[in-house]
Amino acid sequence: MTVHFKQNKPDKANRLDDMKQGTLGTALPRVEGMAKVTGTAPYAAEYVLDGCAEGVLVTSTITRGEVTAIDKDAALAMPGVLAVIDDARMTTRAAQGTAGEAPEQGPRQVSYWGQPIALVVAESFEQARDAAKHLRVEYREEDDAPLDPQAVEPEEQEDETVRQGDLAHAMAQAAHSVDVTITTKGHSSAAMEPHAAIAQWDGDKLTVYASLQMPNYNISELADSLGMEEDDIRLVSRFVGGGFGSKLGLSEETVAAAIAARQLGRPVRVVMSRQQVFQCIMRRSETTQRLRLCTDADGKLTGFGHHALVSNLPRESFAEPVLQSSHFLYAGENRELMLEVARIHRMTAGSVRAPGEAVGMPALEAAMDVLAEKAGIDPVELRLKNIPEKAPESGLPFSSHKLAECLKQGAEAFGWDHGPRKPRHTQEGEWWVGTGMASAARVHNISEAKARVTLKADGTALVETDMTDIGTGTYTIMAQLAGEMLGLAPDKVLVDLGDTRHPRGPGSGGSWGASSIGSAVYVASNAIREELAERIGIAESDLELTDGKASSGESLTSLLDGKDLVREGHYEPGDIEDDFTASGFGAFFAQVRVNRFTGETRVDRMLGAFGFGRVLNQKTARSQCLGGITWSIGVALTEALEFDPRDGHLANCDLAEYHVPVHRDVPDLDVIMVEERDPAASPIQAKGIGELGMCGGAAAIANAIYNASGARIFDYPMTPDRVIAAMPD
Repeated sequence: MTVHFKQNKPDKANRLDDMKQGTLGTALPRVEGMAKVTGTAPYAAEYVLDGCAEGVLVTSTITRGEVTAIDKDAALAMPGVLAVIDDARMTTRAAQGTAGEAPEQGPRQVSYWGQPIALVVAESFEQARDAAKHLRVEYREEDDAPLDPQAVEPEEQEDETVRQGDLAHAMAQAAHSVDVTITTKGHSSAAMEPHAAIAQWDGDKLTVYASLQMPNYNISELADSLGMEEDDIRLVSRFVGGGFGSKLGLSEETVAAAIAARQLGRPVRVVMSRQQVFQCIMRRSETTQRLRLCTDADGKLTGFGHHALVSNLPRESFAEPVLQSSHFLYAGENRELMLEVARIHRMTAGSVRAPGEAVGMPALEAAMDVLAEKAGIDPVELRLKNIPEKAPESGLPFSSHKLAECLKQGAEAFGWDHGPRKPRHTQEGEWWVGTGMASAARVHNISEAKARVTLKADGTALVETDMTDIGTGTYTIMAQLAGEMLGLAPDKVLVDLGDTRHPRGPGSGGSWGASSIGSAVYVASNAIREELAERIGIAESDLELTDGKASSGESLTSLLDGKDLVREGHYEPGDIEDDFTASGFGAFFAQVRVNRFTGETRVDRMLGAFGFGRVLNQKTARSQCLGGITWSIGVALTEALEFDPRDGHLANCDLAEYHVPVHRDVPDLDVIMVEERDPAASPIQAKGIGELGMCGGAAAIANAIYNASGARIFDYPMTPDRVIAAMPD
């Protein structure tokens, strides 16, 4: 039995607060944690299938052109080689998140350096790798491959353009104004687990074990790529070793494995090398952003301008949504926002770790710090003065708004000095010490979701959905949520994820996973509660379930009478999405030290205060916040994709040369969760937290660098050479 719930208005009943089990929101350890740390949790490449052959992708060594010949015979003569495949159905770039259709196909047309063009399959990985390395490929190369986003005419994304009032006039008449251009480098998701897939056919039925974030979309993408029906495909993705956006859409290894397994009549495993992951899979676009901000004498914003230039391949619809939070974060009646895309021949740009705000907020919040200094206003106070009552462009009310609370609680806990802020106020030996802060915002998204909940005759429960857990805690919070609703301890709830035989979940991405699939589990569990209440003869609102018993004395097993009780919850957002502006909010505070001789920056401490609706698990939510702050350190100080300007190949394509923050880069971090209930955000009053924790944190570090050393830098990452160059004499 399926129960459909479409949310068209805020859920003010807030039934979850009436539950009695007391497990939801607690700091429960990850239920799958032991399986992961003992190595018994199977990741995509680790399934054992008899007779499995090994495939290695071959990638292009030109930037743009056509493959004219592949010497397959020479490769097939090498030891153990079974096939060289360049099937036209092979994909040449990863699908964008939520695409639901085949990504670009046709491996003979080359659009970027490092594009997959063939697959070599052999008995062993080493044999396949050797043959792939020596495969002779001939090309017809095209010379006109634009690589520099500044050197091409960009395309305006008209749906992002906003013009209200007269920004130029407001800037001219303002008491205080800033006009700065800030750049950010491209980023890689850099997930620990590389992209991998094992494909196996049983007649015309295909099973693929793959590392995927969104099987609900990926199955459609694979079916479209292969010309199959979705009912003939099963995707299994029970454990994912990180995604950060890179595994939202179907990527090249999955399609290649399926084609090869069909051709050879045996299972085939394809695992990308670390270098191939960097070269082929989604990058975050670099950005060039111009910020124009102005205020009256009291520090109230009268003008707000944000223009961003990003890049992508031709024929890609995605454009890094740099302006997402700029549309609503601060007031200012004279507004001008524009997003432009330059078409260049680097690998596909797509969603990477909080697309949009992760690079838009660091630029905006650095500009706000410049404005605060010019206006002589404390940076916290400037932001408090400019929190709008309604979204300034649409006029929509906010579903909830905790920015002010985050700013105030964060400042107090951090020990923020609200006095006059002058650079180089504190020196300790050869180190300048300073502090900085920034606001945080990340739009709240929610998606259609389905989940099946079974209250079993033995008094346990089962939750089934194809939703994935990419390390964020989905297994755990679904056990907590179903257990809370049904009066069961979490260890009495089995959660079965990542299998497309189950109902379609929302997928893990956009920070919508927990609130979306949690709403589907809530709907299904509530339907079970209604049935139990009817059997007892009371209203559902009067039903209290704790530790497998009702408050009226009946046990769940007696109410079930030897039969399982099954309900499928189908949740849809409904019209409510058009009635409110929904976002998580927060504030970052950082203390850094800057070496006055070398320009090295060390982060001494950071604090983040975040408001994102109901906290479903204190431990996993805090962990997500800590991870986000850590990524902020990377954006601020170390992370940058470096492309060769001659052919566009990625020069730093591994974890040795692409510098993510490591243990010594990350100090003790503190997190404040400003818990709230947002009845318009979802039936469970929760909003996303996975990405909010990195949206703006880099600016807190940038602003602290200036406060410490006087080096005002407008290019991320703020490497020692840039800091030294920007230091005053």
